[in-house]
Amino acid sequence: MNIRLILSGVVSFIFYFSWAYWANSGDGIPKATSLQTALVQGLYSGFVTLFFTFILEKVVNKYKTNCISLAFITPILCLFHSKSPQNIAIRESFNNAIELSASYFKERKLTGALFAPIIPIAVQSTLVIMVNVINETPNLFLTVAPSILFTALYAYVYMFSLLKNR
Repeated sequence: MNIRLILSGVVSFIFYFSWAYWANSGDGIPKATSLQTALVQGLYSGFVTLFFTFILEKVVNKYKTNCISLAFITPILCLFHSKSPQNIAIRESFNNAIELSASYFKERKLTGALFAPIIPIAVQSTLVIMVNVINETPNLFLTVAPSILFTALYAYVYMFSLLKNR
């Protein structure tokens, strides 16, 4: 296993354990509940970070050479037009916009890997909420918000570092 993967999991466990403990300790919350919440969040985050990083590396490696284009929009737009002067003008405007953007981006290709983290981020966000709901985490939003935000940030920073290194 890659040292980068292990390190990311350990850092994630420590950060989210500490955060969840702090977010769920206070008046009216038993220390045992705070500790349980911190362990659940820390273990979940450490494991998911390991898995997420592994999958992200695989997806970036697969799609790093693919580029996206706005050309796929044209067939969709053509489905909904009729021969009225307004629709013809709208279609021509879209075609002009696509042509202008295509010429602008001709030498500025955008890697398809930019979209790689979207589904894992959505899955991770759903899972972290579900795990904490099942655990009956006292301060749910305060506990999971950093996880969702930093997962997205981590995904894109990590993806860009992978693309830069390759």
